[in-house]
Amino acid sequence: MINALNESGLMLLMSIGHRTGLYENLAGQPPLTSDEIAERSGLDERYVREWLGGMVVGGIIEIDPTTQKYWLPDAHAALLTASGDVNLAIYSQFFGLLGAVEDDIVHCFREGGGVPYSRYPRFHEIMASDSAQTVLPALFDAILPLVSGLTERLEAGIRVLDCACGRGRALLMMAERFPTSRFTGYDLSQEAIDWAQARASEVGLSNVTFEIRDLSDFDTTAEPGVFDLVTTFDGIHDQARPLNLVRGIRRSLAENGVYIAQDIHASSHHHLDRDHPLGTLLYAISVTHCMTVSLAQGGEGLGTMWGRERALDLFDKAGFSDVAVSQLEHDIQNDYFVCRP
Repeated sequence: MINALNESGLMLLMSIGHRTGLYENLAGQPPLTSDEIAERSGLDERYVREWLGGMVVGGIIEIDPTTQKYWLPDAHAALLTASGDVNLAIYSQFFGLLGAVEDDIVHCFREGGGVPYSRYPRFHEIMASDSAQTVLPALFDAILPLVSGLTERLEAGIRVLDCACGRGRALLMMAERFPTSRFTGYDLSQEAIDWAQARASEVGLSNVTFEIRDLSDFDTTAEPGVFDLVTTFDGIHDQARPLNLVRGIRRSLAENGVYIAQDIHASSHHHLDRDHPLGTLLYAISVTHCMTVSLAQGGEGLGTMWGRERALDLFDKAGFSDVAVSQLEHDIQNDYFVCRP
């Protein structure tokens, strides 16, 4: 418990360090005083000095006791800034964001119901940063190649839909890479769609459109047989009615169409998740976000850790008889499902 308390405090301090740019301003620098760090970062020195104390005690930042100068070791910077392959500091932001709805969650424990999306103002921003490290780097070299010949079809020109697209960064990348194909993104969030539309206009993409859309009735409102590829990236488990969504995806597929779903790697049985490297964190995210936002819509509340077994059952009920499951080497957090009718 003592270790857990200390590490929880460290996560909150790390989130502050990430959001204020302190790690980026320390990366690759010689030892600096707290005054120099504060000036370099454009921050208040007293707050920076106290934060540095937590970082030293937490083993993240080093200090020379004689000169009172601090530095971020290169090996640590590689995991906490954009200088390395993965920035783990991004995930520390979940603790402050989700902790802010603790009172709402406690109320739900006692009264039922859920906490609506509107209570999570930065969630799409954080998830876009997560996607930038799991989906985007692997999109062209690992994810799309899960379907033989798909890259060539995209180059020739097909219609693509991304459901629960968030800020649409995967669609934007594909639209830029494959100008002959047409891309559509649906999401319930006004903020996310506004961001995606602004970005598409900014980079001059005319082959991608975004639309605010509630997908809870997609099984009946999806236009039949119009998309050659449909994707969801972490987009099923927090839906109000996930089966309706996936049935709608099946309905919207053209002949020879394919559906690629990325969702959380887990078991549908609690005892089989004990060895999951991120299991406890993902259950915490489920209780304080993914499950509760679904319940807030009167939905099923599948939760983040709904698991591979329930996913396969859902795809079967939706009419997908051929489902292949893969894990990618760089991504311990997700499964990738290739679904065909």
